[in-house]
Amino acid sequence: MENNDILIRLRYALEIKNKEMAEIFRLGGEEVTVPEVIKLLTKSDDESNEQIKCNNSMLDSFLNGFIINKRGKQEPKSGQPDPSEPFKKNSANVNNLLLKKVKIALSLTTEDMLDIFQKAGITVTKGELGALLRKEGHKNYKECGDKYARNFLKGLAIKYRE
Repeated sequence: MENNDILIRLRYALEIKNKEMAEIFRLGGEEVTVPEVIKLLTKSDDESNEQIKCNNSMLDSFLNGFIINKRGKQEPKSGQPDPSEPFKKNSANVNNLLLKKVKIALSLTTEDMLDIFQKAGITVTKGELGALLRKEGHKNYKECGDKYARNFLKGLAIKYRE
């Protein structure tokens, strides 16, 4: 799943306005104007469309800004790793990061997340969810496929737009 598609689906699910999107990017350390947000959120079906591609660092900035927007700025405690650590160049863990950071931003419990997946029509066990939320490199880490990410965003839309 492309990063632009993730932004489009997340914006739809949580009914975020363009101006709010620009503010969330700013909170995450990325300066994006409202016209640029519109270009990020347009689907590129034809060549004349001037879509801006959302790279991994832009998506990471948005997700970090989303956490700050929902939970407030938090100073890292001494001895603990910085939660806004940039993710590795490997784009495979983008979906895992999406799940983790949306979970943090919306203060979702494991039960909430399982319910969101259930609303989308997919059954995920606690063990599977735990593996998806693990840090990359952990022995029980499982890569989050597009199917899980897509269904999570679909479930969010069902939950928050009811």
